[in-house]
Amino acid sequence: MTTPAASTDPIMDRIVGAVGAHRVDRDPRHRAALVDLWSEITAGGDPFHRCVLAHHLADMVDDPAQALMWDVRALDAADVLDDACAQEHHVSLQVAAFYPSLHLNIADNLRRLGSFDAAADHLDAARARAGALADLGPEHSGYVEMMTTLIDDIGAMIGTRSSEARATHPA
Repeated sequence: MTTPAASTDPIMDRIVGAVGAHRVDRDPRHRAALVDLWSEITAGGDPFHRCVLAHHLADMVDDPAQALMWDVRALDAADVLDDACAQEHHVSLQVAAFYPSLHLNIADNLRRLGSFDAAADHLDAARARAGALADLGPEHSGYVEMMTTLIDDIGAMIGTRSSEARATHPA
């Protein structure tokens, strides 16, 4: 039996640890730890860390306005991230594949806030960039299918002008 190698990225270790713990017990202290981490890395920090951290923080709040704030921060970080930087964290990462999810999350938050036209714009952006998901390979087929389903589901909710939280959303 071998022991896993120690991580060389303490920031990602903190993000993964807090996200994992939050998924288990939804204790607000885990979210607070990530907000504190955000204040440590935000000014000129690694855009990959900022993107991942903001993306997860958005999922840890029930208020769509707060989630929107974090999702916009994640999108802004992705806009200055390139594949080389992302691949320093994992060789398979492609920034283009981040965008469907990032735009979809913003669309969903805008929809929940009743801003249906702006939500439709971000849904269109998610759809336009969904082709990048095909490049992820067959090992990610479950994720690709989930994203396709979510794009359709959120699109239907925007079409009916529903601002209700989705059953799969923490709110």
